[in-house]
Amino acid sequence: MVLLGTVVNGAAIIAGTLIGTVSSRIPEQTKTTIMQGLALVVSVIGLQMAMKSEQFLIVIGSLVLGGILGEYWNLEGKLNDLGKWIERKTGAASEGSVAQAFVTATLVYVVGAMAILGALDSGLRNDHSILFTKSLIDGFTAIMFTATLGYGVLFSAIPVMLYQGVLALFAAQINQFVPQALLDAFIAEVTSAGGIMILAIGLNLLGIVKIRVANFLPALLIAAILVSCLYLLPPVL
Repeated sequence: MVLLGTVVNGAAIIAGTLIGTVSSRIPEQTKTTIMQGLALVVSVIGLQMAMKSEQFLIVIGSLVLGGILGEYWNLEGKLNDLGKWIERKTGAASEGSVAQAFVTATLVYVVGAMAILGALDSGLRNDHSILFTKSLIDGFTAIMFTATLGYGVLFSAIPVMLYQGVLALFAAQINQFVPQALLDAFIAEVTSAGGIMILAIGLNLLGIVKIRVANFLPALLIAAILVSCLYLLPPVL
C-alpha cells in the first residue's frame, strides 16, 4: 500500500496531539524550556539538511525567487488566516493560539528531508521505514507542541497527509520518466532549501527573529525546476 506510511504519520500526529492535550498542565517555565529544546533540535536538523546541497547557487536562487513569489502571494498570511478560521470554527479561547500552532507544526512536519525522502521511498520502492521513523518523531514532537502551543497542532495532520500522499503517488510513477541522476540532484537541492527553512523555524521558536518562513515555500518548487533545467542543459566543453 503506497500510502501506508503517510496514513501512519498522520495518525501519529493526531495521537501525539491528544496526549499533549492531556498533558497541558505542564508549568509555564517547563513549557518554555521544552520549546527551547525543541527549537534547538529543529535548528540543528535544519543545518544538517542545508549542507546536503551540491550546487549551492541553486539553493540561493530558489530561496530568492521563491521568497519573491511567496511574498507576492502572501502565503504566510493565508496560512495564518486559515489557522484563524479554524480557530473561530472551533471556538478557541485565546486569539492566535490555533493559528500559531497550525502554521508552526505544518511547516516543521512538511518542510523536511524525511517527508520528501519518505514519500519517495513509499512510492518508488513501497518502503515505508523512513515515514515510520518520521511518525515516531512527529508524534513525540506533537505532544510537546500541543503542550506549549495548543491543540491547533492537530490540524497540521491534514496538509501533512495531503502533501506526502500526493508525493508518494507521484513517486510511484516518477521512475518511469525521470533518470536516477536527476532524481538524486532534485532530492539534494530541495532538501538543502528545506533545511534552511527548518533552521528559520528554529530561530522563530527561539524568539531570536521573526522570519515569514511560509513565504519561502515556493523555493522548493523553484529548486526542482532549476535542477531540471541544469540537467537538461548541454554540457559545456
